[in-house]
Amino acid sequence: MRKILLTFVILTSLSGSALAETITITVHGMVCAFCATGIEKTFRKQPEVASVKVDLPKKHVVVTTKPGQTLNEAKIKEVVSYSGYKMDNIVRAK
Repeated sequence: MRKILLTFVILTSLSGSALAETITITVHGMVCAFCATGIEKTFRKQPEVASVKVDLPKKHVVVTTKPGQTLNEAKIKEVVSYSGYKMDNIVRAK
């Protein structure tokens, strides 16, 4: 019984650390579908990124990372600025 309980605890702690992260970035300067497509493609090129969704009216880019991976703030700023935009806010959720 102890082995089963220990195995359960170990697997639970490992699966918690392997969750994907959702990052919502407020981007200034996106005004059209072409803008949204450009920044979406740039984020998709990052190896840590699983999916990208752009909410143009809200000026949000929602990035979901691959399980166990993340994008640090410096990398996010680099991608946004490389795409030709400025960012204001980053919100992270697991």
